[in-house]
Amino acid sequence: MSSVDIALKVFQQLETEDLRVLAVIEVDLSRHRFVPERDILKLSGLPEKEVRYRLERLIGFGLAYRWVGSYVGYMLSMAGYDCLALNAFVKAGILESLGKPLGVGKESDVYDALTQRGERVAVKFHRLGRTSFRQTRRLRGYAVERRHITWLYQSRLAAEREIEALRLVYPCGVSAPKPIAQNRHVVVMGMIEGDCLFRVNLPDPETTLNKIIENVRLAYVDARVVHGDLSEYNIVITPSWHVLIIDWPQYVKVYHPSAEMLLKRDVLNILKFFRRKYGITRDLSDTLKYIKGTLISR
Repeated sequence: MSSVDIALKVFQQLETEDLRVLAVIEVDLSRHRFVPERDILKLSGLPEKEVRYRLERLIGFGLAYRWVGSYVGYMLSMAGYDCLALNAFVKAGILESLGKPLGVGKESDVYDALTQRGERVAVKFHRLGRTSFRQTRRLRGYAVERRHITWLYQSRLAAEREIEALRLVYPCGVSAPKPIAQNRHVVVMGMIEGDCLFRVNLPDPETTLNKIIENVRLAYVDARVVHGDLSEYNIVITPSWHVLIIDWPQYVKVYHPSAEMLLKRDVLNILKFFRRKYGITRDLSDTLKYIKGTLISR
């Protein structure tokens, strides 16, 4: 059972005091690896007996766990973090219900959902778990700048980066999900329907390659953004054979010191895929010049 499944199972049973204790643990994790029980008593404003009752409930629900060492401390589980984000979306009048999973990856889960206006959307839960913490911190520049960062907060940073990127590229006409809202490690975006490029047998691969390159160019020239992690695994082909570029947390602005290297890697990944699967050959140098607007035609 995924953390989201656990959160959905118990969400309706949570009371205001449960959510308050979860929020206190979340806030105090900025200072502690495990939040001391005395801090929860102090910050929650609840009686000691009430706090202990709530902590036992949260542990039983799988939303938090206890650590016993030189002191007694508590940590949120990912399901607990999920509940805090979902509660924020419900209170803000954004989400009505969550449906089936649309995709499950190493660093995120994406679910079908309905807004309170009845619009179908995709809800992406970033989950850069503790097992991948060191690796992701080494690779992701936005995490390296901070000395003290929990694995929950790192997931939040990824979500913040993603909504930031979508708000830059979507208004420029880049074929990316519509940005709707973000809270903690969760992003609500326009519906994602289709399958990843690597799973699809394209009827007209040349046209699809052109569409991908045009979108990379549009992001670069108009939004001044480089995806930074583009491959056949984060390009969705919709049922009508349109291209949708997803997974933007590692984006950089074009003036970033690594922008040129990342753009070259992005384009090389795509060109290699189309050459390997469809036998289509494009010159990397000419393609990069076209994307940057220094070559009129390909």
